[in-house]
Amino acid sequence: MSNPNACARAGKDRANICTEITDKIIAELEAGRIPWVQPWGTAAIKAPLAMPRNASTLRGYSGINVLILWSAVIECGFSSQSWLTFRQALGLGGHVRKGERGTTVVYADRFIPQHERRRTAETGEEPGTIPFLKRFTVFNIDQCDGLPEDVAGSVVPPPPDQIEPQAESLIAATGADFRIGGARAYYSTAGDFVQVPPPAAYFEPINWHRTAFHELSHWSGAVSRLARDLSGSFGSKSYAREELVALS
Repeated sequence: MSNPNACARAGKDRANICTEITDKIIAELEAGRIPWVQPWGTAAIKAPLAMPRNASTLRGYSGINVLILWSAVIECGFSSQSWLTFRQALGLGGHVRKGERGTTVVYADRFIPQHERRRTAETGEEPGTIPFLKRFTVFNIDQCDGLPEDVAGSVVPPPPDQIEPQAESLIAATGADFRIGGARAYYSTAGDFVQVPPPAAYFEPINWHRTAFHELSHWSGAVSRLARDLSGSFGSKSYAREELVALS
């Protein structure tokens, strides 16, 4: 017979996870959001309309995990439906950025204990199985740096006419690795690239252009270019100095 205590623990864990997920969906609905529908037509960042998948194994997520990950994409404004565990990101040569918060997904299955295998071999009866539920924390590839280009991918380019042609030419002329997508505007010193949200996320087109060139100003300060001090953390003197440079 299967272990009743193990079954009870598995059942309790499964009930807790189901309650957590149910409460999250109810909270989304009470806030006026449908967690499994992309918010097209809003200022939120839009990920491709697709099933979430693991960026390392390329396997698609299924069951309740689809709703969990779609909800996270909408809530956080991610530009991708691809996810990785912390170790998978390291295994691909990248890493999860410090301070990023992961999303919990679940995996349910059953296993046959050794004593059941022995009993089945002796009696020929069907073995008893024990259900189990595992939690995994995954991170959207938007939350990672240093991933290979084929994994990080590129976001679908914005529609024409949203970026001024002269600005687009100037950005291209810098030679910077300039990426459009995600919910954050930043220059990655580790990856040496600039990333800004798409123009559609801004209420005024001019503010996208201001943001793009502000982050390119930070890009210009890299060691291989103007060698400014980009090591300062938020609130430090060197951080403030660099922000003043980028604003000038």
